[in-house]
Amino acid sequence: MNPESAEKKILVFIVAYNAEKTIGGVLHRIPVELRTANTEVLVIDDSSKDATFATSLAHEGVIEGLKITALRTPRNQGYGGNQKLGYRYAIDNGFDYVALVHGDGQYAPEKLPELLAPLTRGEAGAVFGSRMMEKGSARRGGMPLYKYAGNKILSAFQNRMLRTHFSEFHSGYRLYSTGALRKIPFERNSDDFHFDTEIIIQLVMAGVRIVELPIPTYYGDEICYVNGLRYAWDVTRTMIRAKLHQRNLMYDRKFDIGPVEETYDVKLGFTSSHTMAIDAVRPGANVIDIGCGRGYVARELAKKAGHVTGVDQYVPDHSDDPKVSYYQWDLDRDEFPVDLSGYEQVFLLDIIEHLKEPDAFMERLRHAAVHRRPEIILTTANIGFFVTRMMLLAGQFNYGRKGILDRTHTRIFTFSSLRELFEQAGYEVLEVKGIPAPYPRAVGNNWLGHLLIRANEVLIRMGHGLFSYQIFIRAAAKPSVEHLLAETIGFTKSHRKGIEEQGVSRMAAA
Repeated sequence: MNPESAEKKILVFIVAYNAEKTIGGVLHRIPVELRTANTEVLVIDDSSKDATFATSLAHEGVIEGLKITALRTPRNQGYGGNQKLGYRYAIDNGFDYVALVHGDGQYAPEKLPELLAPLTRGEAGAVFGSRMMEKGSARRGGMPLYKYAGNKILSAFQNRMLRTHFSEFHSGYRLYSTGALRKIPFERNSDDFHFDTEIIIQLVMAGVRIVELPIPTYYGDEICYVNGLRYAWDVTRTMIRAKLHQRNLMYDRKFDIGPVEETYDVKLGFTSSHTMAIDAVRPGANVIDIGCGRGYVARELAKKAGHVTGVDQYVPDHSDDPKVSYYQWDLDRDEFPVDLSGYEQVFLLDIIEHLKEPDAFMERLRHAAVHRRPEIILTTANIGFFVTRMMLLAGQFNYGRKGILDRTHTRIFTFSSLRELFEQAGYEVLEVKGIPAPYPRAVGNNWLGHLLIRANEVLIRMGHGLFSYQIFIRAAAKPSVEHLLAETIGFTKSHRKGIEEQGVSRMAAA
C-alpha cells in the first residue's frame, strides 16, 4: 500500500443486488493492504430479493482488520440511486477517497491498491478501471462479442461528443476523490445505469482529471440486469442533451457545472454584435459603453473613438489604455450617475436583457442624454430565433448558462417588442438590423464557421425575425416634454427678441 494513502480515509463502497452467493467472496478478496484503521467497507444492499443483506451482516467483524458496514435500502433505488447513497456517505463521513466495487465479483478487488495510487499521489480526481486498454483482454475475459462491439461504438461516440480519449466509458470500476465529487451535482443524475455516463460528463465539464488503468475482464454466471438496447438509447440521449447544453441550445441542470459567467468574451473576426458595434463607432467620438463588463469591447471601441468610458457593476480596477476609463455602477439603481452631455454615442451591448426594468432604464437614459441627444447603439438577443421556436415546438423552454435564454436574462425581446420599447420610452429608431448566430464559437473560427455566418446573413435578408440570433438597433433620444417646453420657451424668447430688435431698427430708420 502506498504510504501516501495510509494517512487518508478510504471507503470501499460495494453496490449489491441479489448478490448473496458472491458478496462474501468479494469481501474476502479485498487486499490486506487496505485492512487498516483508515479504511472502511460499505455494503449497500439495494433491497435484494435474496439474503444479500444478511450475508453482508454476517461478515461484520469476521474478516480480520476489515471494518464492514452493511446497509439496506427500504426500497430499490436502482444502480445510480445506490451510488448516490454511497458517495453521500463518503462525503458526510469525511472520507478522502471512495472506490466503487460491484457485489457480483465482476471487478477484481485485488486491483484496488493499484487503482488508488493516482488518487493518493494527487495525480487525478477520478480513476477508471478499463477493460479495453489492453488489446484483446476483454474478449479473452469472456466479454460477449455484442457487448464488446456496443462498448466500442458507444465509447467512440462519447469520446467524439466530449472531445476525450478514454478507452471505454462503460466499466463500473470507478474510484473518486470526495473533493472531485463535491464539485459536481451527482445527486441530480439518473437512478438508472447511465448514471455512470452522466458522472463522467460532469467530471469532464468540471475539469477533473481522470486516469484510466487496465483491469482484468471477468464474465461468470452473474445475472445481468442491464437492458442493452435501453441502456444504449439512454447513453445516446444523455450525450446529446449534454452537447446541446454545452452549446446553450437547451438547459439540463445536472450539467450546470461551475459559476455563471457575469461577463463575456469579445466576438471578433466574424459578423457579431461586437463587430457591428465597432463598425458603428464614429471616428474620434466620445462614447460611453454601458454594461462594459471587463472592458474587452471598450478597448476595441477605443481604437476608433476619441475616448471610451466603460460603466458596469463589474469593471477592471484600472485601465491600461489612456483612451479608456471605467466607472463602477449598478445599472439597476434609480439615479443615473454619469453626465451624458459630453458623449456623442451611447453603447448598450447585450446588457438590456439583464436589467430588472429595461423600460424605466431607457427612460432614465433618455432624460440624462436629452441635452446632447447622443446616438444609441443597442444589441440584444432575439427570442424569435428559429432555434428557440423549434425548442418551443418540442416543448422545451429552459434558461441556460449562455445564449438567448441565458438564465441571468430578466427580459427577452423580439424585433417588434424591442422597437416598441424604444418608441414608448421616447426614442426615434434610426436603423434595425439582424445579427447572425456566433457559429465560429461553436464550430471554430474557420471556413465552416464563416460559411455558416454567410448563410445565416442570407437567411436574415429573407426573414430577420426568424433567422436573426440578435438584434442591432441604432436610435436617438427625442426631447422630453419638459426639455421641449424649455427649448420652446428659450426659442420664443430669442425669436421675440429678434422681432423686437427688428421693430426698433425699422422705427429708427423711419
